Amino acid sequence: MSTPADWRDPSPHDRWLYQGPKFSVRRTHIADATGDLRDFDYIVHSGAAVILPILDGERIVMIRNVRPATGETLLELPAGTIDPPESPPECARREIEEETGYRAGRMEPLLAFYSSPGICNERMHAFVARELSAQATRHEPMERIEVVVVSWAEVWRAIADGRIRDGKTLVTLLYYDRLPAHGGAG
Repeated sequence: MSTPADWRDPSPHDRWLYQGPKFSVRRTHIADATGDLRDFDYIVHSGAAVILPILDGERIVMIRNVRPATGETLLELPAGTIDPPESPPECARREIEEETGYRAGRMEPLLAFYSSPGICNERMHAFVARELSAQATRHEPMERIEVVVVSWAEVWRAIADGRIRDGKTLVTLLYYDRLPAHGGAG
């Protein structure tokens, strides 16, 4: 499995430890400070899109998402894995409709960042969705999602009191808030 986000050409010593539908795990060899080769395992991921859906300028659309890996239900922005050859904007448009039931009239790129670069090459592409129109949700069979519409004031309270703990959601909201073009402090 190779992805555009996979930064290196495989060496003859590389091997796949696991190959799955959403990500794979590769073992390679990296030279340490003394020049000795050490095993390095990392997750190969096709990337993902996270969407900040702004409804009427005063509220945003979020989801409560059951996350089996954490054993918790997290308050998050909608997001999903890029399905190659799908582009990040195509993924964002698909995911907002599937998870929230809203279609975006405008989808604006916000930023791209690595979710966990110490172990994974996943690159997150954040978008702002505007001019939303209601559609039907199309959740995947394993998804347990509740759509919630919240005010900006509630978002900031949820960040402050720890109810929002999802990294991609925190990065996207706080980055958006800091941009002068969006009314943030800059």
